[in-house]
Amino acid sequence: MPTRRDVLLASLAAGVAMHSRNVFAKASQPATPVNFEVPAGACDCHTHIHPDPAKFPMFSGRVYTPELASPEEMSALHKALHMERVVIVTPSIYGPDNSPTLFGMKARGPSARGVAVIDDKTSDADLDAMGEAGIRGIRLNLATGGTNDPNVARQRFQTAVDRMKARNWHVQMFTSLAIISSIKDLVASSPVPLVFDHFGGAQAALGVGQPGFSDLVELVKSGKAYVKVSGAYRASKLGPDYPDVAPLAQALIAANADRIVWGTDWPHPDSVTPPGKQITDVTPLFQIDDGRLLNQLPVWAPDAGVRKKILVDNPARLYGF
Repeated sequence: MPTRRDVLLASLAAGVAMHSRNVFAKASQPATPVNFEVPAGACDCHTHIHPDPAKFPMFSGRVYTPELASPEEMSALHKALHMERVVIVTPSIYGPDNSPTLFGMKARGPSARGVAVIDDKTSDADLDAMGEAGIRGIRLNLATGGTNDPNVARQRFQTAVDRMKARNWHVQMFTSLAIISSIKDLVASSPVPLVFDHFGGAQAALGVGQPGFSDLVELVKSGKAYVKVSGAYRASKLGPDYPDVAPLAQALIAANADRIVWGTDWPHPDSVTPPGKQITDVTPLFQIDDGRLLNQLPVWAPDAGVRKKILVDNPARLYGF
C-alpha cells in the first residue's frame, strides 16, 4: 500500500509534469550575444540541474520547488556563452542526494565537475565514489535555510573541513557577510580551500563599505578564500546589467585575481516560496539574460589576462580540470 510520502512524491511529479507541459517557462537562454573574446577552456563555475522529479525526487525538507532544468538546456546555454567547462552544484532542494548533480555531470562528460552536499550518513566510500565521478568539493548552504547563528556556522564549517582535509577538495559556502566575519579565524587557519558563493552574500546597494565586506576582501587578498562573482541578480535589484555590483566585483578582483571565479547560477531558481503558496507549489525560475550578464565581466575586469585567470586558470586549479 502506498505510503503518504509515496503519494506526495507522485503528486509532485505529476504536478511538475503538468506544469511543464502547459505553462512551464523553459530555463532561460541568452538573448544577448557575448561581446568579448571568451578564452578557450572557460568555465561556468555555478550551475544546477533539476531533472525529472519522477526519477529524481526532491527532498521533503526543501523550502521551495523550482521548475525543471535539463543537461541539454545547460549545454545550449554554454554553447551560446562559449563556455567549455562547467561546475554543477547540488541545490538545497535535494538535501544530501547528489544523484541529480551526478546525472548532469555524466551527461556533460569530462568537461564537468561537481560540488556535493553531504551529511553525517555520507560515508567515506560515498565520497570516494563521488570523487571518481568528478566531485571536487562540498557545499554548506546556510543562506537558503536561513541559518544565521554563528555558533552553528562554526560547528558545521569545522565538521566540513575535518572531512575534507584528507582529500584534495574544497568547502563551498552560501552564506552572509555576517557569518563570514564570524568564521574569519577558522577560514584563515583552514587546511582546505574555501569558496564563497555569490559575492559572499554582499548586497550591492550597500556598497563596499557594508559590514563584513572588508573581512571577505581580506580573506581573498590573503589567498585563504575564493569568491564566486556569480548570481549578480541575488546581490542587486538593478537588472539587467546590475551596475551597482561592479564596485563589489572590482574590489574583490583587485584584492586577488587568483581567487576569483565566475558563474551564472543558471537556471536561476527563486529560492523563496511566495506567501500564500505551499512549498510543493512550483516557483518559476528567474528569466535572466546570461549573455548580458557575462558581458559585465569586461566591465569588472577590463584586462583580458585577468579574465583568463577568472574564467580558465582559477577554475582549472580549484576543480582539477
